[in-house]
Amino acid sequence: MLEELVSRLLHLHFRDCKTKVSGDALQLMAEFLRIFVLEAAVRGVWQAQAEDLDVVEVDQLEKVLPQLLLDF
Repeated sequence: MLEELVSRLLHLHFRDCKTKVSGDALQLMAEFLRIFVLEAAVRGVWQAQAEDLDVVEVDQLEKVLPQLLLDF
């Protein structure tokens, strides 16, 4: 299911509609995005804990995003 979503997202941004993505590349991209989102969630939790908050809000994700993007 995640691979279908990734495939649709990729194809929406291809300039040439004939561009194809191999199954292996699609699996790799889906796994990369899964890990990226999981890492963002974990870092958001850590940031919320550092601020003594019980709930992760957008503010905490915004604070960890710059370093997350540099790490990936």
